[in-house]
Amino acid sequence: MAKKVVAGYRDKSKVKTFSKVIRPIKNPETGAYTYKEDIIPSDMVAEFLKDKKD
Repeated sequence: MAKKVVAGYRDKSKVKTFSKVIRPIKNPETGAYTYKEDIIPSDMVAEFLKDKKD
């Protein structure tokens, strides 16, 4: 019989979790929306959503 591969040897305390955040941005000239999409660390999501200058 073949042995099953186990991928449980990583130290999960050092691994960062990431989130994909999509935010709509309105163009002031045309009124159309474009979308800003980023993958950021989960602990910085609130800070990313507050930033409205980009």
